[in-house]
Amino acid sequence: MPEKTLAHRFACRVYYEDTDLAGIVYYANYLRFIERARTEWVRGMGIDQKRLKEDEGIVFAVRRLEADYLSPAKFDDELVIETTPELVTGARIVLKQDVRRGEELLFSAHVTLVALSDTGHPARLPANIRLLLH
Repeated sequence: MPEKTLAHRFACRVYYEDTDLAGIVYYANYLRFIERARTEWVRGMGIDQKRLKEDEGIVFAVRRLEADYLSPAKFDDELVIETTPELVTGARIVLKQDVRRGEELLFSAHVTLVALSDTGHPARLPANIRLLLH
């Protein structure tokens, strides 16, 4: 894990549209929450994903995701999603993403990202991105 990389925090609120009839967050919406947090994490490092695609033909894709649903979030909760890099290689990034309500851990995921070329084939992570994470 890169020692100098600190966890990125992204705050969001649970809206009515995120919940089921019982007012509990629908399980698939946690994936939307962590996707938004990853996008802001990448943006916060100064990486322009649109330019990366246009200039180098590279996009990020989720290769693997392991998730634990620990406690339900509810309508109007304020959540914080914490994104922390755990492993960076030439071809992939493994992140830990936790969703919390205050100090309570509600959801935790390990997400493996890979870089894909414009033809959809695996590609090496660009050197500038690897340097940001080491």
